[in-house]
Amino acid sequence: MNFPLIMLVLLVITGGIWLLDRLVLRRNRPAGKGEPWWIEYPKSFFPVILVVFVLRSFLVEPFKIPSGSMIPTLLVGDFILVNKYTYGIRLPVANVKVFDMGSPQRGDVMVFRYPEDTSLDYIKRVVGIPGDKVSYRDKQLEINGQPVPMKQIGDYSYVEGGLSFVNARRLSESIGEKPHDILVQAELPTLQLGGVRRFPLRENCEYNEAGFTCTVPPGHYFTMGDNRDASADSRYWGFVPERNIVGKAVMIWWNFDAMGRIGTPIQ
Repeated sequence: MNFPLIMLVLLVITGGIWLLDRLVLRRNRPAGKGEPWWIEYPKSFFPVILVVFVLRSFLVEPFKIPSGSMIPTLLVGDFILVNKYTYGIRLPVANVKVFDMGSPQRGDVMVFRYPEDTSLDYIKRVVGIPGDKVSYRDKQLEINGQPVPMKQIGDYSYVEGGLSFVNARRLSESIGEKPHDILVQAELPTLQLGGVRRFPLRENCEYNEAGFTCTVPPGHYFTMGDNRDASADSRYWGFVPERNIVGKAVMIWWNFDAMGRIGTPIQ
């Protein structure tokens, strides 16, 4: 469901009726006669729809985390807020940038439209910006030939899909200005080669049993999930085009099962 498009259509319809009544219909209505329902209801909803549309399109938008690919940073069931203007002002629906205010940085948690199906929103961490050489071998991430600093914190366990109990190592990783935690399952291979697709600009990448190396092309970004061995990300379906960017994830605003997470900033 294309919610922004639905909101735009409702805005145009209710706003059009409000404007038509203000300029034409109201003048021809007999004195003392009330507004018909098809004018009253749209006029009542128009300001509400306008406020919601502006907020979601240009300021902040709420999202729900549907999968465990970003554990331990984000849990299934987290409701998050995404800053829509950090990376520039974009036209609603078309998602075309009209005012540049910045670009994604390494370490940002970013929401974007899935390159293989732009009707879906994905959330991952940016590990490579245009021009970067990103490598991941033997569970070690390297950017431009430099290993990303990591230190082990301890063990981490969670239930996957309500059926499987997963045990992993929790590590602190420093890609950007602030460290964040990741999960690694030592018993799993670094890369599932069979899952790698024939994505656009795949010639920028080299794959083998030990891992991969990719050079991020201009206007694109390389993303990975913090739950490294349980994330379908740029390793498998390729680079994120700049035009697909939605915004930067900034805060957890609700979680029905973990109220203590409310208000937690996303690192």
